[in-house]
Amino acid sequence: MNLRPHHFILWALFIAGMLLMPELVGRGTLRTMIFACYLAIFAISWDILSGRTGYISFGHPFLVGIGAYTTAILTRRYGFPVEASIPIAVLVTMFGGLIVLLPALRIKGSYFALVTLAVMELMYQLVPVIRPDLTGGTRGISRLPALTRGAENGYYLAVSLMLAVALFAWLLMRTRLGTALWAIGQNEESVRGSGLSTTRLKSFAFLVSAAVAGLGGAFYAHYLGTITPRAFFDINVLFQIIVAVLIGGAGTILGPIIGAFFMVFLLEWLRPFLPGQERFFVYGAIALLIYMYQPKGIMAIIDSGVARLRGAKT
Repeated sequence: MNLRPHHFILWALFIAGMLLMPELVGRGTLRTMIFACYLAIFAISWDILSGRTGYISFGHPFLVGIGAYTTAILTRRYGFPVEASIPIAVLVTMFGGLIVLLPALRIKGSYFALVTLAVMELMYQLVPVIRPDLTGGTRGISRLPALTRGAENGYYLAVSLMLAVALFAWLLMRTRLGTALWAIGQNEESVRGSGLSTTRLKSFAFLVSAAVAGLGGAFYAHYLGTITPRAFFDINVLFQIIVAVLIGGAGTILGPIIGAFFMVFLLEWLRPFLPGQERFFVYGAIALLIYMYQPKGIMAIIDSGVARLRGAKT
């Protein structure tokens, strides 16, 4: 995946703006941006699998939740240091996803989406009742050790993690494996006909996606300090992840980040007018309009705008 010249400019402006933001906004806005950073991480991890291969997963909050609950249980119940619990959480997420969701990759189309959705809903129902002494039941687990102190330090940590994940995803998609994953999304039968094992390729994409989701979930849990089943396994979490990718542009790196920030700040702007769940309906309508106008998202709108400007100059 090659970056166009104006993509470098967008990245440079975005990174510069993110680094300067603590000097320009208050703590409340910083906290909103921290959430946007973590949502962007979840969106990128979803895009690695679904945006590339075309296998739409509705079970992504399950992976994020495994990472969050693993590090929470290890640190609060067993006294593990945070630095040791997060790598373990990533491995557990990969292993848990391998057992539960990986077999579903042999299923095509809407059946795969339904299976992954069922897994997420099952976890939402089971976590509060299975070993509540470990999971905390419906109340979850609180007083998790923080990774940083203060909103500004938490912000820089979230931004650094988001940029590291974005760089990793970009480097991955420049490899032959990344090209093969993209080819699966275009025509899986052609890839299979070329002699490549699409099952292995999809399994690889799923494991990488799970690792990134688990990593983001673990860091996010320690930022929140308290985790509950609703905070990670609720349908709204899935909604935010997928819509962020669709609005920004699936199959890109910057797109899910743009979509995540667009979504978070739009929801915050709507809060005084629609304090309840109605905000999501308004946001969904706006997302639908963008998708109808340009199915490839905001990044495609930017690309087409730049192309028109270049055409006008020539």
